[in-house]
Amino acid sequence: MVDKPVWEHIGSSFVQHYYQMFDSNREQLGSIYIDSSCLTWEGQQFQGKTAIVDKLASLPFSKIGHNITAQDHQPTPDCCILSMVVGQLKADDDPIMGFHQSFLLKNINDAWVCTNDMFRLALHNFG
Repeated sequence: MVDKPVWEHIGSSFVQHYYQMFDSNREQLGSIYIDSSCLTWEGQQFQGKTAIVDKLASLPFSKIGHNITAQDHQPTPDCCILSMVVGQLKADDDPIMGFHQSFLLKNINDAWVCTNDMFRLALHNFG
């Protein structure tokens, strides 16, 4: 059996940590962003740790759970890690919905932080 590359370990560990924090206390997510981080949430743009955490904390549900069905990680030429996540989420009493999320991770002062985060529900309008 071949060991996973280091970027796979870092990316999958980040994804696990992110969704555990998101599902338990979204306000703790400030620890993974920096002041220059960017978030695109369903097409809305937010920049900076405070703006991102404010957005995530204000989402209109009290309980959420994520189920990750697939994740892929790649190293970038500038020593970052690009992660793509596909999964399902259940918020309060809403039906289960699919989602896609991408993260760009960068090592700053021996800590991996999220510099870019993009999220979309997997909803389709075929009409």
